[in-house]
Amino acid sequence: MSKRLAWMIGSVAGVGYLKPAPGTWGSLVALPLAWLCHVIGGFPLLAVATIVVFIAGWWATAEIIKDSDNHDPSEVVIDEVAGQFIALIPLSWSAWRMGLDITALWPGWIAAFVLFRLFDITKPGPVGWADRRGDALGVMLDDVIAGVIAAIGVVILAGLAHGVFGL
Repeated sequence: MSKRLAWMIGSVAGVGYLKPAPGTWGSLVALPLAWLCHVIGGFPLLAVATIVVFIAGWWATAEIIKDSDNHDPSEVVIDEVAGQFIALIPLSWSAWRMGLDITALWPGWIAAFVLFRLFDITKPGPVGWADRRGDALGVMLDDVIAGVIAAIGVVILAGLAHGVFGL
């Protein structure tokens, strides 16, 4: 039972089985989930959901890779959901704080998605370090770190767009 639940959580109800590029599918499914969290409860709910997804994903991944040679099965995409949520945090915070419709920040959604996928795929610096851990925490951390770097990129791009270019 716990292995089955772990696979349901880890694969995000089967999204991880979509081909090609299951990680990209995991990131894509995170977008409407993040939107829903924000619409229902604003930034606070998205922040709590991010923590819950991380903890549930860590547990599920540990269960899935227990007694396995594969420390990061491609079907496990809950880590992409956590990382993508983190990349979207600056948008949720800004919209919530300023009373904006979060969809008005659509360029930021595109930037968050593209930057997160870029850093998750290329695994620069600390992202690669976390990935090389070879354990369940590493599976989750590489996407968390990629999400943090993407979130910083979103903030920088927003600053350029609104501050420098006056868009």
